[in-house]
Amino acid sequence: MRRVLAVIATFCLTMWTDIRDAQADPLQPVTVAPVANVDVDPALWVVRDTDTTIYLFGTVHVLRPGLGWFDDGVKAAFDASDTMVIELKESSPKESAAIMADLSIDKSGRSIRQKLQQDDLLRYEAAVAKLGLPHSSLDPLDPWAVAINLYYAGLIRNGYDMTSGVEVQLKAAAKASRKPVLGLETVHGQLSLFDNLPEDVQLRYVTDTAKALDEIVPQTDRLVSLWGAGDADEVGAIINEGFKGTELMEPLLTRRNANWARWIQRRMRQPGTVFMAVGAGHLAGPVSVQNLLMAYGISTEQVRY
Repeated sequence: MRRVLAVIATFCLTMWTDIRDAQADPLQPVTVAPVANVDVDPALWVVRDTDTTIYLFGTVHVLRPGLGWFDDGVKAAFDASDTMVIELKESSPKESAAIMADLSIDKSGRSIRQKLQQDDLLRYEAAVAKLGLPHSSLDPLDPWAVAINLYYAGLIRNGYDMTSGVEVQLKAAAKASRKPVLGLETVHGQLSLFDNLPEDVQLRYVTDTAKALDEIVPQTDRLVSLWGAGDADEVGAIINEGFKGTELMEPLLTRRNANWARWIQRRMRQPGTVFMAVGAGHLAGPVSVQNLLMAYGISTEQVRY
């Protein structure tokens, strides 16, 4: 499960970065420092008919500052679009916080440290100490929420930044240009994907994150490098390998990709141009949105830029 940790948190689920960003005023553009030291060219696809165009762009939810991806073909596609579609529907900070409290707080009264076996507990406590996290903030949480906190803390400690994530910058650009933003899912829906996992699976997620703490940054660096190079095939291969044999493939990837393919199929009946930005993990591999669209007779074309 270790490799899938980087895939899930970086390429497949936006809810954590969206919740962290929820403290910003949703009516105001997010201010993003204009840093673009390294030019990268992530993959971009397009679906079109006579009166409808939908661009498909794979995002990374947390990045190091200094990657210049929002230019060239990506910027041209964004500017040409009437509407932007992202994974999560907008919700108020109050609503997001309430949902987070409801779904991430453990209801059993037992802390994560009381649930772990002795060897796993020692590894977990070592990881928490290394990250400098207080037990008081982690003890009340469900295991899945503990694992994601560990994962993102590892990234942030090593130079990754929530405000540099693709969605944050795209939402800022959409608000600045008064472009409507639609969401495919809700915060409650995304959090429930983890909250509904059996507790033994959640605990394994915690222990694997603790064991793989030193692998988190190099794994994520490699995935981000492949994303920036537009190498969707290799990203897909890593994702497929990471999810293999886990309980997470169907709820986190396959089912959601199928839902989004149906959304695109319905949206193609309406005229207009849409910029659809979802985690890059959903646009790579054998069950990618593009492959599932073929069942509807819809073909996608990669935009070369």
